[in-house]
Amino acid sequence: MNELVALFKALSDETRLRIIKLLEQGELCVCDITAALDMVQPKVSFHLSALKEAGFIKDRKQGKWTHYSLNENDLFRRMLILSACERMRDSATAGDRKRLDSFLGRKEEGGKVVPLKSRVRCCG
Repeated sequence: MNELVALFKALSDETRLRIIKLLEQGELCVCDITAALDMVQPKVSFHLSALKEAGFIKDRKQGKWTHYSLNENDLFRRMLILSACERMRDSATAGDRKRLDSFLGRKEEGGKVVPLKSRVRCCG
């Protein structure tokens, strides 16, 4: 019962749902998420930690950077994520996606990162 409460508690925050929606497109570095949400890194890291603790996301370290992606290993959690994302209007997260695309574009122009789909991508 406690695990179930923790799962729904992790999904009960708007910022966490926005993060999940961003990660629906693939792996992102914490700096990418910070830019997309227009929030300070410690606040974003707090929400990422809550999602990770609940098993919704996983992380991968690369040097000093941490990359996050959806954890698709657990079918129940994956169904919760899909259900939540399906019910979120695109207009509610359009600003996040626009800020993310702009941030990634600026990083790529500087030649400091490789494309988003690459697992070796990191912040410059």
